[in-house]
This record gives sequence, C-alpha cells and structure tokens, in this order.
Amino acid sequence: MFIGHYAVAFGAKRFAPQVSLGALFLACQLADLIWPNLVLAGIERVAIEPGATAMTPLSFVHYPYSHSLVALLVWGALFAVSYRLLTRSSLAAAVTIGAVVVSHWVLDVLTHRPDMPVLPNDSVRLGLSLWNYPALAIPIEITLFGAGVWLYARATTPADRIGRIGLWALVGFLLVVFAANLLGPPPPSVAALAWSAQAMWLLVAVGYWIDRHRKPAPD
Repeated sequence: MFIGHYAVAFGAKRFAPQVSLGALFLACQLADLIWPNLVLAGIERVAIEPGATAMTPLSFVHYPYSHSLVALLVWGALFAVSYRLLTRSSLAAAVTIGAVVVSHWVLDVLTHRPDMPVLPNDSVRLGLSLWNYPALAIPIEITLFGAGVWLYARATTPADRIGRIGLWALVGFLLVVFAANLLGPPPPSVAALAWSAQAMWLLVAVGYWIDRHRKPAPD
C-alpha cells in the first residue's frame, strides 16, 4: 500500500480535528519512515526481485522491528503518549493517532504476500497477496484514498488560497507517485531504495503546511 496509508491519515482528521494532517501523515507512514533507516543500518533486510509480486519487485526478507504487529502496537503507543504529552491533546486524539500507526500493519497485510510478521521473532507471517491481483488491488486502494480525501475535505475548509489549491495539488502528487511506483523500473539498489524512501519526510512537512492553511468545517 502507498496512497492507502495516506487515505487513513486524511480520513482520521474527521475523528481528530485538532490533530494536524502532518502528524497523521507521520503516524500512517511511521513504519515506512523507520524501516529505511534499519535497512541502511543492516538490521532489517529487503531484496529487489522483479516478479516477486505482480505490483512490486520488492521482497521483504526481514523487517520485524518496523513492521510486525507487536512492534507497531508499541510504536503506536509510544507515538500516542508522546503526542499527548507534547501537545496536551485530548485522550481521543492520542488514541486516534496511535490507531493510525497500527493501521499500517492492517493495510499491508491486505496487499503483501505472507511476509508481514506478527511477532518480532518473525515466527508468524501473514499476507493476503492482493499485490498479485492488480485488477483488484488498484481499484481498492484508489477507492480507499478517495474516501479518505473526501472525509478530510468535509472535515476542513480552506482558510486561504494555499489551503484550497495546496490540498488538491498534494492529492494529485500522491496519485502521480502511486502511478510511478506501479509503472516505473525497479530501484537500482537496496541503498538507493532506502535513501529515496527518506523523501516521505517531505510529505509530513507538506501535510503540516497545508493543514495550517485549512480550518475545521462548521458542524
């Protein structure tokens, strides 16, 4: 999943209006923001194997500390507690942001082949392999993304021109990246893949920026 994760972040704004979209972007992709650093450190492993699935050439060999269910429950709890202490947000907001972190595992189980670890020891792995069925996986992810953006657009209104145009520019950019991931060539190396994944931090910054130019919609 790619835009499917951002769909959850967009949609969560409806249930936690005081939480910035940037924080929700950070939560929904926390696993994938931790993962490339662990790959570069040699702690987790990925291989580039064209044909591994119909939609991605990546074979996720070992990533229990960033992507196992237990790890994401821990990361989600830490994120929720830290967010509440730093921002003095409500308990509901903290719980929502923690749930968004854990949602990453749920969505990845839908798309990945059985390589999603449940426990940090890699003993149990799950996956429904939707990536092997593009005609099913792509419409599901786009529909999920559309629903999330719709919820965000209903929950907020633009405060200025940036808030109006910036949101749809971001939506368009995410769709372009989604298409590029599907149609583009495999990464040249694991190191290149891991370094390029760091660009997702820019999306977190953009989420904060756009959200500052939008305000909660009237009830």
